[in-house]
Amino acid sequence: MRVLVVEDEKRLAAGLRKGLEAEGFAVDIANDGTDGLWMATEHPYDVIVLDIMLPGMNGFKVCEALRDADNWTPILMLTAKDGELDEAEALDTGADDYLTKPFSYVVLVAHIRALLRRGAKARPAVLEAGDLRMDPASRKAWRGEQVVELTSRELALLEFLLRRRGEVVSKREILDHVWDYDFEGDPNIVEVYVRHLRNKLDRPFDRESIETIRGSGYRMAANGG
Repeated sequence: MRVLVVEDEKRLAAGLRKGLEAEGFAVDIANDGTDGLWMATEHPYDVIVLDIMLPGMNGFKVCEALRDADNWTPILMLTAKDGELDEAEALDTGADDYLTKPFSYVVLVAHIRALLRRGAKARPAVLEAGDLRMDPASRKAWRGEQVVELTSRELALLEFLLRRRGEVVSKREILDHVWDYDFEGDPNIVEVYVRHLRNKLDRPFDRESIETIRGSGYRMAANGG
């Protein structure tokens, strides 16, 4: 199994290479983000260990560029101590896992082996139905090339419908996932927010993406209407 380690601290990178090779891995090293992106693009790897703070291009941008290019090699991001925002951004930009520095070498190897077991699977960051798109990380939605301004709740509803596109979902399912299990308000709130989405995403573009299935619920058209 070949591992790419993108780490600018040369002593740490050398230590990782030595330890991983002792575990039977083939290891390549890149000491900056630009070289790391090039190597990850030009050569097939089974796992990428990617630091965040890198010269040339930071780890977030490297990860995002790989995912935008449909490169789904599992990525383990190395984050700063107590870096909750780093951890969140790592996952939002497409990383599969993260490990906080300083870390135990034994734990690092365990994380790598877990990623290898999962393998590389395409996980598009942007949800799509025809020309209707939503990026859950940036919290933005588009119809074609036009950005459509939505509230947080409208975005949550749109995300749920897009993740279940082509399927009929009941009001109860929507309430449980978009509001919460303990919601005790008027269930007709779902109809209100579906109407908001239709007014913003469908009617201005002469589309009908959200179908009402009488007696059952709603369905996001697989082709986006």
